Amino acid sequence: MNILVIGDVVSSIGCEFLRNVLPSFKRLKGIDFCIANGENSAVGNGITPFSAQYLFDSGVDFITTGNHVYRRREVYEMLDERDDIIRPANFSKGNPGKGYSVVDMGFAKIAVINLAGMVYMDRCDNPFKVIDEILPEISDCKIKLVDFHAEATAEKGAMGFYLDGKVSAVFGTHTHVMTNDARILPNGTAYITDIGMTGPKNSVLGVKPEISIEWLKTGMPARFDTADGECILNGCIIEIDNRTGKALSVEPVTIE
Repeated sequence: MNILVIGDVVSSIGCEFLRNVLPSFKRLKGIDFCIANGENSAVGNGITPFSAQYLFDSGVDFITTGNHVYRRREVYEMLDERDDIIRPANFSKGNPGKGYSVVDMGFAKIAVINLAGMVYMDRCDNPFKVIDEILPEISDCKIKLVDFHAEATAEKGAMGFYLDGKVSAVFGTHTHVMTNDARILPNGTAYITDIGMTGPKNSVLGVKPEISIEWLKTGMPARFDTADGECILNGCIIEIDNRTGKALSVEPVTIE
């Protein structure tokens, strides 16, 4: 099975670029299942029912999120009602949404788990302990995919090795910059520290450079307006053996 995972989609400009390139790319590469991180897909940050549905209509099969998932209240009902959009499992259990979901493809079941890191991030439960609680509940799924939405590379790397052989893939999101460490770990788990971003290429994590520079120089509050111009889509294609759940290959993707 070929699974495409797509880095954080930024605002309407990222959504539009994804719609322009994703359908033909999926056909070209024979993609069976596509996951995108949509926590920044709404204009002005967060995710809304409109931006989520836009991604689904553009060819995304499943949406993961992160620390900005609750920025827009209008998405709360959608998080509760749908099984194809999730929030980090280690957020408080009473919060809207669910932290993992199982998709039955007929020939295989795919479990998608969303986790948030603890380092430099919003308050959340320990992701290592939470994943230990989840894995027994999805033991009938051969294919298990983990979006680890975290800031620190060390925390992401530790999670990759912790889950090596227990899940099919661990891919990092949140930092918006693709890392050059895509590989298969010793026990068969595909890993990459961060799969990057889908949005304006000439930007600081999607924001207009001049705004980011002024904010960092002065420390004064700033409105982080999304940059415009040429876009880029980052992600990875992960080939997985349906019978064993082991990763066979992992291929970084950059579309400009």
